[in-house]
Amino acid sequence: MTCEKALHQRSESKCELCSSSDSLVVYEVPPTSDGSLDQCALLCETCQGQIEKTAQVDVNHWRCLNDSMWSQVPAVQVLAWRMLSRLAAEGWPQDLLEMLYLDEATLVWAQATGEGDSPEEQVTHLDSNGAVLSAGDTVTLIKDLKVKGANFTAKRGTAVRGISLVADNAAQIEGRIDGQQIVILTEFVKKTA
Repeated sequence: MTCEKALHQRSESKCELCSSSDSLVVYEVPPTSDGSLDQCALLCETCQGQIEKTAQVDVNHWRCLNDSMWSQVPAVQVLAWRMLSRLAAEGWPQDLLEMLYLDEATLVWAQATGEGDSPEEQVTHLDSNGAVLSAGDTVTLIKDLKVKGANFTAKRGTAVRGISLVADNAAQIEGRIDGQQIVILTEFVKKTA
């Protein structure tokens, strides 16, 4: 039996993501599919097109993942995880993603294309001049800042050494001034060489 026939049998001749029966094709899940049954999925042209062309994603089409994410087929699990990760900013995909369990090997496969990198890794912190800030950098305050709860004002020109980045907010960094660890808005600092 060929792989395509086996996929039709496994999926009852329906797209394994959205259950459409129109224009079905065998999709080898990248990056290292060997063409085996476990590493392929039967997809409709709509699903395949939106997986490959990220600019043309119809978010509502992917509500079908609410059902297909529970598939026992590793290739389908990987595709569901990747699409939910890609659409996580919409809200509902993030909720589904939190419920989806993948074994360790399947999760490594799903992450192999860079899909679903956590938002913390994608946040870029920029100083007032647009220079990229990194953890451990030294910055200088460009304005006097009244520090809430500490009863002092951090003066313009103060150097803050060894800053740390606030993972989920590109507009904030943390640093130590006068022995106090405080949050500083990036718009009020400039990176020092």
